[in-house]
Parts: sequence; structure tokens; C-alpha cells
Amino acid sequence: MAATEMVMIFCYDITERGNRAQVSGILEDSGVRVQKSVFESRLTRKAADALFQRLSTFIEKGDSLRMYALSNSGLARSRIEGGAPLPEKGEFWIV
Repeated sequence: MAATEMVMIFCYDITERGNRAQVSGILEDSGVRVQKSVFESRLTRKAADALFQRLSTFIEKGDSLRMYALSNSGLARSRIEGGAPLPEKGEFWIV
């Protein structure tokens, strides 16, 4: 049985430019930028935890990194106006 994917929201506030570029580059590979420092991805819990751990290596004192999970019921109650759409559920990405 395949692991269930959820919409995961990653947001950060990182002072050092190089670390910020690393984090945004990694997140661009796994999701959709919806605001300057906010990304949405469809990931399993295991993949999301691994990604968060990887991103955490770029966080220094005073910085912040957050990851939020949207359940199906939370997603159904969410609203979007403008900007990038939620990442599509699927086996691959078309860019």
C-alpha cells in the first residue's frame, strides 16, 4: 500500500543569503512557491520529515523554519485567490 500524500506547507525566515538560497532551491525542486518564503508540496509524512531535516541544516540562530500538514478536511476548507495553484496530485511534475 502506497503511503498517503498530504499537502505540506514550508515557510522560513532566514537571514543569511546563501542559506536562504539553498533552502529555496531545495524547496523549488519539491514543490510550488506560493509566496517569497512559502512553498506547498505534496509529500508523504516520511518524505516531508526527511525534507525538513535536510532544510534544518541551513537554519542558524535567529532563523526559523516551519512545516505544516494539511489534511484532506483542512484542504477542503482552504481557499486560494491568486498566485500559484496547489501542487497537483500525481506521479510526476510537468514544468
